[in-house]
Amino acid sequence: MSVIDELLEANKGYAESFDKGDLPMPPARNVAIVTCMDARLHPAAFLGLEVGDAHVIRNAGGRVSGDALRSLIISNQLLGTKEYAVIHHTDCGMLTFSNEDLRQKLADRGDASGIDFLPFSDNEASVREDVEAIRNSPFIPDGSPVSGYIYDVTTGALQTVVTADT
Repeated sequence: MSVIDELLEANKGYAESFDKGDLPMPPARNVAIVTCMDARLHPAAFLGLEVGDAHVIRNAGGRVSGDALRSLIISNQLLGTKEYAVIHHTDCGMLTFSNEDLRQKLADRGDASGIDFLPFSDNEASVREDVEAIRNSPFIPDGSPVSGYIYDVTTGALQTVVTADT
């Protein structure tokens, strides 16, 4: 049995007791979170979120890339999100390579020179950069609360890097 088969089997049990089908589309807590896709992060668990509470956008590094920003704009403009959090984490794989490293690894498959994989060498600086990307978007209302954190994969604790009022 493949992993996908196992996941589909698990879904059958989940669907049998599913009782959240009547939740509204907008997030109940009017918040959107951008965080990393790292499997060690379970944002609902470490933030105390329930199904329907928040929009959680995940990608490699938890970066506010063009696509993440697109999702935040839709979340705000069409679904009422009013507050934003960026959450990066310790021991992130994005700290371990450069664009050139990955481009060289992919060279035999084609030209990846046009792809910015958005690696970073300073976790706190990348959180600040991503918070600013949200704050500076002309499509997110001025003054929207945006904060930034680093999740510690060893302790489960969040370290504040940027508060919503700084």
